[in-house]
Amino acid sequence: MGTGLTECILSGLLSIEGKKVLHLDRNDYYGGDSASLNLTQLFRQFRNGEAPPAEFGRDRDYNVDLIPKFMMANGELVKILVHTDVTRYLEFKQIAGSYVYRDGKIAKVPASEMEAVRSPLMGLFEKRRAKKFFEFVQNYKQEDPTTHQGINVAVTPMQNVYEHFGLEAGTIDFIGHALALHLEDSYLNRPAVETFDRITLYMSSMARWGKSPYLYPLYGLGELPQGFARLSAIYGGTYMLDKKVDEIVYEDGKVVGVRSGDEIAKCSQVICDPSYAPDKVQKVDRVIRAICLLKGPIPNTDDVDSFQLIIPQNQVKRKNDIYIAGVSASHNVCEKNYYLAIVSTIIETDNPQEEILPGLALLGPIVDKFIQIADISEPVHNGSKDQVFISKSYDATSHFETVCDDVKDLYKRVTGNTLVLKQRPTQEEEQKEMAA
Repeated sequence: MGTGLTECILSGLLSIEGKKVLHLDRNDYYGGDSASLNLTQLFRQFRNGEAPPAEFGRDRDYNVDLIPKFMMANGELVKILVHTDVTRYLEFKQIAGSYVYRDGKIAKVPASEMEAVRSPLMGLFEKRRAKKFFEFVQNYKQEDPTTHQGINVAVTPMQNVYEHFGLEAGTIDFIGHALALHLEDSYLNRPAVETFDRITLYMSSMARWGKSPYLYPLYGLGELPQGFARLSAIYGGTYMLDKKVDEIVYEDGKVVGVRSGDEIAKCSQVICDPSYAPDKVQKVDRVIRAICLLKGPIPNTDDVDSFQLIIPQNQVKRKNDIYIAGVSASHNVCEKNYYLAIVSTIIETDNPQEEILPGLALLGPIVDKFIQIADISEPVHNGSKDQVFISKSYDATSHFETVCDDVKDLYKRVTGNTLVLKQRPTQEEEQKEMAA
C-alpha cells in the first residue's frame, strides 16, 4: 500500500518472482511521498487547490519532486535499475555540479585534479595533506597490512584517521559532509570503514561520468516508482490508484486482508509506508523541505542547470547539514526560464522555517515557495508476527542509498531470503524469446 519508491521496487521484485501482487494507493498519482507533482497537484496540496498563476506556464510542463534526492551514479539504486532493466522506461541526465558552502561562500567540489589544484577550499600545504589522505583511502585494502599505515579502519574512529593526517577542521567538514555525505558529525566516533566506503562510492560515481557523481531522471523522481510499477504490471501485478484503505484486517494477530469501503482484498502479507499503519510506527525525527521556484540559476554556481549544494552544519552552527537540490527545465520538471531549488534539513528547534534561512539566502530572488514539514518514521516491530511490513520514511539524505538499504531489509523480512539481483532479459532478448 502506497506507491512510494520503496514499495514499488518491492512490488516489481516480488512480481518477477511470481508472487501475486495487488498495489493500492489513496492518491490519484504514483509516488506517494516520493511523487513528482504537476502545478495543479502542487497547488492542491500546498494552497488548498487555488489556481496556479498563469505566468508559471503550462500545468504539464511541471514535475515537482516532493522529496529532493539524486542518484549516485555507482550507487545501489542504479544497480537495481540496471538489473531489473527498468532503465528501458527512463531517461537520465547528469547533475551538472556539486557545491559546498564554506566560510560564507559557495565553492565547487572539485571534479578533476585540475579543479582540485585551483580550488579555494584548501591552502597549498593542506592540499598536500589531503592528497596523502585520499591516496590512503584509495589504496587501503583490509587484507593487505602494508596499506594500513598502522590504522585498522574496521575499529579506528574516523576522528583518529583525520588526526593522523593532520587535516584542518574545514577540510574535515568538506570530506565528511560534501564527499562522504554524512548528515551530522556522530560519524567521527564510529569506525572509519563506514566513511571510507562512502568516499569510495562518491569517487567511483564521479569517475563514471565526470562533472558530478549524481544522476537524475528526466520528468522528475516520480518516474522511478512508475518504472517499477510497469515492471510489476508486466509480471502480473495489479495497481489501483485513488483507492482509499479503510482498515487492515487481522485474524489471530495475523493480517488476512485489507478493506476499502465494502470490499476486502484477501492477502497473507502487507507491505506499506508508515502513513497506512500509523499505530505501528514511531517518529524518529522531523524534516522541513522548501520547494522554491526561481527565475534563474542560483548565484555563484557558474549558471549551471542543476546542482547539489551542501551547507555543513558547523558552517551555520547547527547539528545537521542543510541540503539544496537544484534542477531546471532541461530536466523537464518546470517551464522554460524557471528553476527549481529544494532546501531541506532535519528540524532542531520550534521554529523550523528559521532553520532553512541560510539555504534560502543563497538562492537569489524566489518567485514562490512551498513549505512541507514531515515526520521521519520507522516501524516499531519487524513484521514477523503480524506479517505487516512497514517501510521507513524518506530521510534527509540527498541520495537513495538509505532507501536501497530499507528495500533489502524489507525484502529479507518478507521473503526470508537475501536480495540477490538477477539480470532481467533485455527488451531485445524478450522479443526474440516471444518470436521463437
